[in-house]
Amino acid sequence: MNKPATPNSFRTGPDEQGMFGIFGGRFVAETLMPLILDLERHWNEVKNDADFRAELTDLSTHYAGRPSKLYFAEGLTKHLREVSSARGLAGGAKVYFKREDLNHTGSHKINNCLGQILLAKRMGKKRIIAETGAGQHGVASATVAARFGFPCVVYMGATDVARQSPNVFRMKLLGAEVRPVTAGHGTLKDAMNEALRDWVTNVEDTYYLIGTAAGPHPYPELVRDFQSVIGIEARAQILEQEGRLPDTIIAAVGGGSNAIGLFHPFLDDKEVRIIGIEAGGRGLDGIEHCASMNAGAPGVLHGNRTYLLQNSDGQIMDGHSISAGLDYPGVGPEHSWLRDSGRVEYVPILDDEALEAFKLTTRVEGIIPALESAHAIAHAVKIVPAMDKDQIVIVNLSGRGDKDVHTVASMLGMEI
Repeated sequence: MNKPATPNSFRTGPDEQGMFGIFGGRFVAETLMPLILDLERHWNEVKNDADFRAELTDLSTHYAGRPSKLYFAEGLTKHLREVSSARGLAGGAKVYFKREDLNHTGSHKINNCLGQILLAKRMGKKRIIAETGAGQHGVASATVAARFGFPCVVYMGATDVARQSPNVFRMKLLGAEVRPVTAGHGTLKDAMNEALRDWVTNVEDTYYLIGTAAGPHPYPELVRDFQSVIGIEARAQILEQEGRLPDTIIAAVGGGSNAIGLFHPFLDDKEVRIIGIEAGGRGLDGIEHCASMNAGAPGVLHGNRTYLLQNSDGQIMDGHSISAGLDYPGVGPEHSWLRDSGRVEYVPILDDEALEAFKLTTRVEGIIPALESAHAIAHAVKIVPAMDKDQIVIVNLSGRGDKDVHTVASMLGMEI
């Protein structure tokens, strides 16, 4: 595929049809199109509305706990400098974590859910549905639904229900109905399929609170804008703490909401290297991974055109990741566009590498990261020792790892 022309700004877009170059759009059932257009109209009304923004800022500050901290990971930096010295390099950049794990509900998901629940209220909707993989978006959706008095149904793959039981219990405590999905491999793709079926059936009163920067337009744009608070804060915080921008920023990419939230405010800073980390699973040679941008091809899924894992007949493949939140065979369309434009690098990290980064971060920082975030940390572990000591890396710590302790224990052959 030919590399698209470099735009004047990487922060513009999508266009009026919801396209980022050849990616994006709205490929939905005819019954959903009026609802999508209504959602777009309301989104265009509120995204620059001062009252809406003030209410969202107030909730983000006093309910969710923003701004999240930008933390100098001194223990990890020291460890990686020792690794660098052992290799005879005498380097090792400073590593910072953007601490989205400190938000209410334990991840970045609350940022988007607060914005969308206010939008649903503006639209006069009476019922919330959501999909979830790792359960963090389900928990955040159930949380905002409880806060605003909405009934909430969360679709979750049966496989993920089993490996994320703490989050399932949290959702139920919050009053949400969790509906396990047994179709396919019982993971995030299948949960999203069921949520879309529900939405088609209940278009009049239901708001679909999508958790990632994918789906039909305007979802990729609105999720990105709600999550961009991550990068806006990180940019201001690093300028305050270090007096300059970082050399490199890194985030894990499943559907891509935490990553685009960090990346977007830095996209026009040419001196900042931006790296997205895909789930390499058990390796890209087979099908047990979710690295759609490294081993996939463009296609249509869940209402948008993007990079997907698919066979020669165009059938979507299920893939695999140790992390439920990265276990998705596609990616948000803006990431696909950024990949082809060359502005952002996307690289895979294997299950074993993520597991080692999970253990390392827990040991040297006293922070248990989500397995999604551990993928991003694992890449930092690879590149930081070869960097200079005066360089700076920001890793988005998108969530805390409480939800993953059962998975990790099983991988380590231990029982809880």
